Amino acid sequence: MNFLFVHQNFPGQYLHIVRSLLADNAVREGTHQIVFMSEPNPNQMAGVRKVTYARPPVPESTHPDMRDYEMAMRRAQAAYEGAQKIKALGFRPDIMIGHHGWGEMLNLADAFPGVPMLGYFEFFYRIQGTDVNYDPEFPMPAAQFGTVRSKNATNLLALALGQAGQTPTRWQHSTYPVWAQEQIRVIEEGVDLSVCRPDPAMRRKTLTVGNMTVRPGQKLVTYVARNLEPYRGFHSFMRALPRILSRADVVVSVVGGDGISYGAPPAAGGTWRSAMLRELGGRLDPARVHFLGKVPYAQHLALLQRSDAHVYLSYPFVASWSLREALACGCAVIGGDTETVREFLQHGENGRIVPTLDAGALAEDILCVLDDKKMSASLRRRARAYAEQRLDLRDYLAKFRATIEDVAGQPLQTQPLRQVA
Repeated sequence: MNFLFVHQNFPGQYLHIVRSLLADNAVREGTHQIVFMSEPNPNQMAGVRKVTYARPPVPESTHPDMRDYEMAMRRAQAAYEGAQKIKALGFRPDIMIGHHGWGEMLNLADAFPGVPMLGYFEFFYRIQGTDVNYDPEFPMPAAQFGTVRSKNATNLLALALGQAGQTPTRWQHSTYPVWAQEQIRVIEEGVDLSVCRPDPAMRRKTLTVGNMTVRPGQKLVTYVARNLEPYRGFHSFMRALPRILSRADVVVSVVGGDGISYGAPPAAGGTWRSAMLRELGGRLDPARVHFLGKVPYAQHLALLQRSDAHVYLSYPFVASWSLREALACGCAVIGGDTETVREFLQHGENGRIVPTLDAGALAEDILCVLDDKKMSASLRRRARAYAEQRLDLRDYLAKFRATIEDVAGQPLQTQPLRQVA
């Protein structure tokens, strides 16, 4: 089968499915041809033909509410022009798969008429009931509501294509209008359980990551986010730390960058890390709270495997991969009380649920997990069991492959695969 994947940051969400398709080629050469269109980046995958386009500029004169839409339209144009070049080389996809959030997919049906499309629908922005005005500390004035609604312009154009869609969680699916939900399938994403797995021996070792050393007998509290910001409850976590550090044996690791993935920067400028450190003054022990930045994946997993209590907080928004990885590693997860988290955690079963914005309640729950060895062991065991039942990468790939066959109207292999000698 011929595939055209599209994502502005190759390979994006498609790493695992592309690897799965490449595995077919390893069994029988030439089973699939895979072309991936993206903005330039250093990532490469053997067996994938990467086609790049330059990131289009957005004029400064563009209305603020239209900047995302303007960028999407420019990406759509760039992707269309790239598709024409691919077409001129004789390549015609059997299916096009890509992320609708960036706009690149919008004009590809014009480049390849009649080719089915499977688009990733990540989130439908709303004024009420999701992330907007969830946190009373950071209210959004009504004058900015139009900016939020405008973020759905690309979403709506993608839906108007009338093609198949997918999204990774039931709650993300529910954010879309009822009339659109029938068009979008839920394919729950998974993790490699052979890589993301518990390692009880970690607690008997000394772990060093960056400037942090955790010794046997110490309690490690872990927090992970792409960037440290309120959308992932960073402010609540930081405010809980003085109480958590009242236990002299606690060490805290904080993984994440200082950029902005979602929301806005602090009103006073700078980063949210610097803002929270200013707020807390000298109430944190820098010898026990370690900001590790963005760490290599192997170190990220080592921290989860060593964790005594893992904190995952989120506004009602898109769920992070780190939550899935923490469950697979058998972490005792303390999660925030939002739909995003409750889809994965059942309180007292495979994790703990606390009010996302209540730093005091968060601190007490973390201390409870650190103190109660029996409860902690039960949470860890059930977290891993949940991951084995619901988060197995093999199940995700099987569902994704079945969806591809359904949308494309043909099997991924036209004849039985033979084993590699």
